[in-house]
Amino acid sequence: MAECNHDCNSCNEECDERQGCSHDCSSCGQNCSERIEMAKPLEDVKIGKIVAVLSGKGGVGKSMVTSLLAVELAQKGYKVGIMDADITGPSIPKMFNLNNQLYGDETGIFPAISTLGIEVVSINMMLENEDVPVLWRGPILGGVIKQFYSEVHWGELDYLLIDMPPGTSDVAISIIQQIPVDSFVMVTTPSKLVSMVVGKAINMAKQVNKQIIGLVENMAYVKCDECGHEINIYKDDVTQEIADKYGLDVVGKLPIDPVLANLSDDGDIESYDSNLLDKLIDKLTK
Repeated sequence: MAECNHDCNSCNEECDERQGCSHDCSSCGQNCSERIEMAKPLEDVKIGKIVAVLSGKGGVGKSMVTSLLAVELAQKGYKVGIMDADITGPSIPKMFNLNNQLYGDETGIFPAISTLGIEVVSINMMLENEDVPVLWRGPILGGVIKQFYSEVHWGELDYLLIDMPPGTSDVAISIIQQIPVDSFVMVTTPSKLVSMVVGKAINMAKQVNKQIIGLVENMAYVKCDECGHEINIYKDDVTQEIADKYGLDVVGKLPIDPVLANLSDDGDIESYDSNLLDKLIDKLTK
């Protein structure tokens, strides 16, 4: 082997020091110890686009955005599925009042179906009790994610939405490696702290060469019940600064809405009538 010049882009040698892996095995021709083959769906599955809803931080509303996006798409006549990939903190079934156990046979797993026809798969629908913790390490979590894609009878969908776990750890990387995600939606809040961490997720998506449709700002404001005035909770709204920094569009601003919060707690999010994500849907359906 020639002396290393530490420029892996101009080097065809395979070595232990090789750098620059994007973790996107679908676009890589190299054979390495970290390579993971892409999962293949069942023969009856035909999915138009796979969209992952991501943030660098937990508690910012990824599940809320995923659920609202699914509801608005379904209300517009699209066939939608939700893969709840937040294995250790699943919340999608609660929002849709899907407490029934998933079932399957020798051919695969059948998703639960919501009132609007949204197909849902979540680990909480496989547990005996919903409050049982999932104490699994990364490789097992990655295996479950793979099963949620390749062993579920999703049928024909226009959109499969993936409610991602928080952060950019091995579970997020496993999803990118094993599932052909088409694009990301980033969720943030007006908080400077959250926006900084979301920047990490944005850079991860860019590193694996995936399209980012735009930023959705959750908890953007509170609307007064009496006069309708919008009250900003945070002193400085830095979301537009983050969008400008990374060349992205802000495609939705969600308020802190007691009606939405209560409907989610009651498992009736499909009754929420809004057009809060119309700009996101316009970009997504082009």
